[in-house]
Amino acid sequence: MASHRRPKQPGRARVTVLTATAAAAVALTSQAAHADPKASKAEVKEKVDKYYDEAEQATEKYNGAKEKQDKLDKQVTDLQDKVARGQEEINKLRNSLGSLATAQYRSGAVDPSLQLLLSSDPESYLDKASTLNQVSAKQADTLKQISEKQRALKQQRQEATGKLKDLAETRKVLGEQKEAVQEKLAAAKEQLNTLTAAERAEVLGEKEKADGGKGGEERAGRGGGSSRPDLGKDVPTSGRAAAALAAAQGKIGAPYVWGATGPGSFDCSGLTGWAYAQAGVTLPRISQDQANAGTRIYDQSQLKPGDLVLFYGDLHHIGLYAGNGQTLHAPKPGANVRYESMGNMPFQFGVRIG
Repeated sequence: MASHRRPKQPGRARVTVLTATAAAAVALTSQAAHADPKASKAEVKEKVDKYYDEAEQATEKYNGAKEKQDKLDKQVTDLQDKVARGQEEINKLRNSLGSLATAQYRSGAVDPSLQLLLSSDPESYLDKASTLNQVSAKQADTLKQISEKQRALKQQRQEATGKLKDLAETRKVLGEQKEAVQEKLAAAKEQLNTLTAAERAEVLGEKEKADGGKGGEERAGRGGGSSRPDLGKDVPTSGRAAAALAAAQGKIGAPYVWGATGPGSFDCSGLTGWAYAQAGVTLPRISQDQANAGTRIYDQSQLKPGDLVLFYGDLHHIGLYAGNGQTLHAPKPGANVRYESMGNMPFQFGVRIG
């Protein structure tokens, strides 16, 4: 008779081991399926360039908000000074009016016709009455001045209140733009930290050469060599343009720092503004406004050394034309002021400062 004994069940310990082993195998399989392979240098560069581009856009917005805040700060201070001075003038006028009223009260507020009948010296009284009329006229003029100053004061207070509201909103925008810049820079740094030091330098363009230029462009390229490119027949259109370019050349190697206007570090519009300031020309703070500071030149072949050159559709990057297809600019965080091929960025137009 065949045996129908039930097969022996594995021990609890064995079941536990098998279950754990299976779970580990599933986990490893899952991790292998979802693991992100180490991004290539090209992929990191693409992401870093994108983050830095977005950071520079936010930087120019930050610069605009900062400029607006500085102007509003001054306007609010001036208005508050005017309000304080206006209130002080009103107080003085009120005090003088009060002194006159007190003097009249002490002399007796008696009807003038009755004072004439009771006066023992009518002639003297008439002299006093003439003075009283003059005093009344002066009081009326003082009251008119007080009324006018009160209206002006009210208007100045309303204007100051409006400016303070604008200032508060601008400070909020400033904080938001600062956060946006820092967020993009942090994201770029995170990507760069996945590379070796040599790879980081290459991604930042500190070792690369221009890859789209011709002739002399390759000599200056993205490597940011400190030697001036061969200008050929290119010469500045004015002494101011030449002085601005020379000033910027003296800052080759200075680091890019967002929001900086020199003299030790710069962002893109900070460099161009500082360079032209050395030539005695005041430019607006941000690249979009500097784009309207002179005559626009759309034909790249017509550019002259010292002209401003603007890049990207929203004009968030700017540099100085250095001649022979090169721009001298503060490129991006992690990089220094250097020459670079115009072909490395989407050129929009140049601006010649008159």
